Amino acid sequence: MFKTTAEKVPPHSEENTLSKKYSRTKLVLSFLEYAVTLAYFLFLIFAGGSLWLGRVAEGWVPQTYGKLIVFTLLLFLLNGVLTAPVKFYANFIVDHRYGLSNQNFFQWLWEDLKGTLVGLVLTLPLLLVFYYCLHRWPVWWWLPVGTVFFFFSVALAKLAPVLIFPIFYKFSPIENEDLKSHIVSLCDRVGIRVREILSFNLSKTTEKANAALTGLGKTKRIILSDTLLKKFNLGEIEVIFAHELGHTYFGHIRKTLISGFIFTYAGLFLTAWSFRLTLPHLGFTCVDQIEALPLLFLYLLLFGLITTPLQNILSRYYERQADRFALELTGNAKDFVEAMNKLSEINLSDPRPNAVVEFLFYSHPSIEKRIEAALKFARKDYVEMAV
Repeated sequence: MFKTTAEKVPPHSEENTLSKKYSRTKLVLSFLEYAVTLAYFLFLIFAGGSLWLGRVAEGWVPQTYGKLIVFTLLLFLLNGVLTAPVKFYANFIVDHRYGLSNQNFFQWLWEDLKGTLVGLVLTLPLLLVFYYCLHRWPVWWWLPVGTVFFFFSVALAKLAPVLIFPIFYKFSPIENEDLKSHIVSLCDRVGIRVREILSFNLSKTTEKANAALTGLGKTKRIILSDTLLKKFNLGEIEVIFAHELGHTYFGHIRKTLISGFIFTYAGLFLTAWSFRLTLPHLGFTCVDQIEALPLLFLYLLLFGLITTPLQNILSRYYERQADRFALELTGNAKDFVEAMNKLSEINLSDPRPNAVVEFLFYSHPSIEKRIEAALKFARKDYVEMAV
């Protein structure tokens, strides 16, 4: 049997301690950011902040949809101001402290601003549609809104690789001919045609490494970060690519969209019911009162907190499927284990997180569990070969 770094790194090694500190710090800061946002919305609802914000917006633009836009922009601008110190510390200071960021302050600020502007362009039309449905169908608004959100998510999944991702990263064909031939061979073996396999310059922002399956139909592509191509050997990249190929084989993007459709409808239904039930008790007059929107957003925020663990359960199942697919396709458990160890070390991901934390917040199985599954696969394969 092969010997791997999984067997060489002791449970309390310096690398693991650093990963745990980094993961714990990021988790605490995420909780803090969520708590600030929650406190902000509670203040708006219970302390009259929303009514004051409504008066300010109406003073600027009396027309209903103009007031809606101004109110929502002010709503999230103020929240952004309140959470900015936490975000800056979490995403700039901490990542620099742990040697993960390659950005100076102005580069980080520009990337964050680009993300905000893209989000604004995408969400503004949805906001207008959402409010129209709320006004037109006060009881059943969640049905058309859920349908619009679903088709929007499908369109976004299809168009993001060609319209949005290039705003943030430069994509280029993989130049390594040996790697390309291995990738094409893997695709041919399972009868899957991936339109493009691209590299992107993740190194402009971070030292972390990543790979992903993106797009639908003609925009479907597998993307590998330049940091991954630089720091991993051919066998390790091959098993990581095979993992992403597994997502294609099992149709995980399509299945995720369908499960998201179900969660969206369920969330909007429960939000609409709770919203309508509590509205009059909090000083609001009707469901389409603009000043009542923070209450509705609060319910959506809370519902997301409840459903995230459920969605993560499904995501971890898909990841285990893709891992197994990669191991069966390549038969290379050794490089799979080495790749997992490298990803853990480079990305400072905790290989052994607390079980509760993993259940609630991890979209992937822990590195330790993924390695254990690979070693189990290797032992089984070894026994079968011996027999």
